[in-house]
This record gives sequence, C-alpha cells and structure tokens, in this order.
Amino acid sequence: MPRDTGLGPVAGRVAVLNARYRHHSATAVLEHALKDADLGRVALVSSFGAESVVLLHLVSVIAPETPVIFIDTRMLFEETLTYQRQLADRLPLCDVRTIRANPNRLNFEDPDGTLHQFNTDACCNIRKVEPLERALRGFDGWITGRKRYQNADRGTIDFFENEGDFRIKVNPLAHWGREDLEEYIVENRLPRHPLVAKGYPSIGCAPCTSAVKPGEDPRAGRWRGSAKTECGIHFIDGKAVRTPKENAA
Repeated sequence: MPRDTGLGPVAGRVAVLNARYRHHSATAVLEHALKDADLGRVALVSSFGAESVVLLHLVSVIAPETPVIFIDTRMLFEETLTYQRQLADRLPLCDVRTIRANPNRLNFEDPDGTLHQFNTDACCNIRKVEPLERALRGFDGWITGRKRYQNADRGTIDFFENEGDFRIKVNPLAHWGREDLEEYIVENRLPRHPLVAKGYPSIGCAPCTSAVKPGEDPRAGRWRGSAKTECGIHFIDGKAVRTPKENAA
C-alpha cells in the first residue's frame, strides 16, 4: 500500500520536479532537490562500487547528514567491503547504514549459499531487494547513481522517476558520461575501487560479476551469459521502472 506522506500523488510530484530541475546540473539537483518539499525525506543508496565515490562525495559536501544505505549481500568482493570501510571513514558522511538479508529468510531459502547458481532473481530478491525495501520504509524517495550511458535499458532515465506511485527515485548523475566521472574523481583526488584497474567497470556480487573486455558494455560483466541486466532494486512488480519519456511514447 502507498504510504500516506501528505505530499500529494507521486507521479504529479515527479513531473513537477523534472520540469523544475530539467536544466540544472547534478550539483544543483542535489543542493536544491534535497531541500524541496515536493521530494520529501530521502536516503542515498550506494553499492560502494566502481563509480560510487562520485555521488558519495557530492552528498558528503552538499548534505552530509543524508542517510546512506549500503547493502551487504554477504557475497560481495572483499575489495568492495574494504573500499566501503575506507570511504565511510574518509568522507564526512554522518549516517552510513549497512543492511543485510533477514537471516531466517536466508537460512530457509539459501542455506548453502548456492541459490545464485540456479535462480539469480531469487537470490537478488532475498539479499538485496527485500533488505532495501525494509530500509527505505519511512523515506519518500531515494538517490541512485544510475546514468544513461551505462546501457540501453537506462538510456532515457530522468533526474526524477516515479517508483510505483509510492516513492520517488532521484538520479542526479543521469546525464553524466564516463569522462565526467573520471574528471570529477581526478580533480577531487578520490580513491578508486581497486577492481576498476582489473577490468571491472561495474561491480556487484563476486559470483555474478566478471571482468569486461575493451569495447564491451560497461555492465557486460554482470550476470554474464544470461538475459538478466538488473538485480531488481530498480524494478516494480518485476518490471523496470518506466520513465516519463517511455510513458509518453
């Protein structure tokens, strides 16, 4: 059931926000939108992956009190866990939260840790989707690092999306390219995820992530050899959230 926020219908607020900030920069979207009454209370959800440091740094500068949610699936690369601790210590973020799967659900559905071998969707649901949904209760929206350039499925995302008419998804870096990210990391002397140098431009759980060859889609190493392209946290009722542009097509 949609949460009664007193803020009005989500779809209408998304349309207003996209019109209001259409010509703004990522920094301006964060600076103003985080204080915009039409957005409400938001959290940043971060994988602490290959490009995460850019958005984490921006939020630490603009609104360090913003809650930051990190999903530890218990199947992440050790490099990711080390990097997460490093960034959490280095950046002036006030509220970093690590969330995990319900142990009872995990013991029942995946007692031997092999669920990912025959049902990746079910594994992602238990380890990522369900914990995140619990963590986002009480929030009116959440900030993501999704960008248009990452793959065709993300090619039309806007700054703001309607997530199932109950929450708003904010994508401040939607229009940034790889060159923009690289420039920001260099200029601000930010530490990189150690796996990037080893050919991992997109990093998820260790069993389902492989290195990417030059010229491949940046997310080609995620669930390689399958039709799966998303873990499910950006889905509503099993489908990718449709953007305003897609709805108008």
